[in-house]
Amino acid sequence: MIHVMARINVKPESAAAARDILLTLVNASRNEAGCLAYGLFQRPDAPHVFQTVEQWTDQAAVDAHMGTPHIGAAIAAAGPMFTAPPEILTFTKLV
Repeated sequence: MIHVMARINVKPESAAAARDILLTLVNASRNEAGCLAYGLFQRPDAPHVFQTVEQWTDQAAVDAHMGTPHIGAAIAAAGPMFTAPPEILTFTKLV
């Protein structure tokens, strides 16, 4: 199992629009083969900061996810709102 965490920072004035884009992305991602869980979080004290917490069956599922049309559409739509590229970290569970 692979765990992926992505931190997404957008311009403060874009928080609501980015949230809508990310919610659409989450719903599409949850239907992908290999997706075990996909959560989206928003910081209450900094609503322009989002975090995904994802679980995938294997690295092949993660790679396929990154190549889906809904990832491309989300990046195209939200990209101008980003203050920095998303920080995407991959982990394997030890215990």
